[in-house]
Amino acid sequence: MNIAIIAAIAYGIIALIGGIIGYTQARSTASLISGIISGLLLVAGGVLYLQGQAWGFTLALAVTAILVIVFTIRLVKTRKFMPAGLMLTLGVLTLVMMVLQIGAIA
Repeated sequence: MNIAIIAAIAYGIIALIGGIIGYTQARSTASLISGIISGLLLVAGGVLYLQGQAWGFTLALAVTAILVIVFTIRLVKTRKFMPAGLMLTLGVLTLVMMVLQIGAIA
């Protein structure tokens, strides 16, 4: 099993849970919606890739890259590690693993 895809699925689950936590703690509907959508897209991309659909990897890579950008902007604005810094750190680690996987394939 591919470690980059496992990382993407785990990041998706964390995004999903984070969106739910953001909603329960701050009543942030935006956190709930974005967490559910991005989390499900990451998990779906990973599962599709594991089922032999190569575009699933591309989907997971794109969603991870978008989340890294979003959480970078949020961290710069809030200067608070939680949740933006944590999600940024996990996103960058996931993105690095995925890019290294591309390098291993090529």
